[in-house]
Amino acid sequence: MITIERSRIAAVHSATRAEDLWPVVQSAIELEHSTIPPYLAALFSIKQGFNQGAAEILGSIVGQEMLHMAIACNLLNAIGGSPAIDDPDFIPAYPGRLPMGVHGSFSVGLEKLSRRLVHDVFMTIEEPERPLPIPVGPALLTAAAVVPSFGTIGEFYAAIKTKLAELGPDAFAHPRHPQVTDPRWYPASQLFPVDSVDSASRAIDVIVDQGEGTTTSPFDGSGEVAHYYRFAQIVYARRLVPVGDRWAYAGAPVGVDPAGIWDICPDLKGTDLPTASHARVLVDMFNHAYSSLLGCLHRTFNGEPEQLEMALSVMVEIQLVAQKLVSTPIPGTARFAAPTFEYTG
Repeated sequence: MITIERSRIAAVHSATRAEDLWPVVQSAIELEHSTIPPYLAALFSIKQGFNQGAAEILGSIVGQEMLHMAIACNLLNAIGGSPAIDDPDFIPAYPGRLPMGVHGSFSVGLEKLSRRLVHDVFMTIEEPERPLPIPVGPALLTAAAVVPSFGTIGEFYAAIKTKLAELGPDAFAHPRHPQVTDPRWYPASQLFPVDSVDSASRAIDVIVDQGEGTTTSPFDGSGEVAHYYRFAQIVYARRLVPVGDRWAYAGAPVGVDPAGIWDICPDLKGTDLPTASHARVLVDMFNHAYSSLLGCLHRTFNGEPEQLEMALSVMVEIQLVAQKLVSTPIPGTARFAAPTFEYTG
């Protein structure tokens, strides 16, 4: 599992007013966003019409990570803060550590889809504190040891819930911006107004349960497979299905055919490409679109919720550019170009 500096959790416990939580929740927004580029890079590397089970799994998780980011933005607005999204420091440097002082040498980059990537990186990001032992043929998923000097993401969110309950209704007395909800984007059961201790607690539960499942089930509160176990379906090449009163990776196959994956250059930077090359032009187009998306989302969660419409349009543009990008050869190599997720302003 990924763990964060315990000082981040201590900052939550020591808060005496809502304002003290603003930088903490801003960090949560940044962390929720930081997983999206690596997941998208793997998703975009899948050739159209190939590896459809894996593509569906990755796409569904990306959608929920966007939801988690939106929930964290609504929470920050609800307690009087203001999300900072349109900023060059908002996008982490890949490869590198994720925000909030993620523990140890764990590094996350931008790579093509492989079972190794999903197992070593994506499942580590999403791993619960105590993974459920689910049969995978003769093997089992086993719980990882907790590192004492670091705290877990689940512990971090639990601390925020506890602190908001302690601060009570006063924490929500002066919201900074309107809440963002739109049933075209996410159902009302997942993205709803955060305006009280109860609604904040329910919103945080959506984030945690969708990522980790519950302590007794690999499913979240809406009956969907949680991210950790959803990724495991790619690693173990089978869907998770009920077997009696338990579960097992014994359902329909989830293939990862290397022939259906573009051999994109890992951790590419725009400056790695010749300035006038077609690959460089597409990388610049992609980065401009992604930066534009961050700008739209910044305005959306800073008092202009109608900007969400534009954000959705830019997402379509990003996907179209990415499809062209990953099928474009890099001059002088046998590899293909890749999204670099660099801020252009």
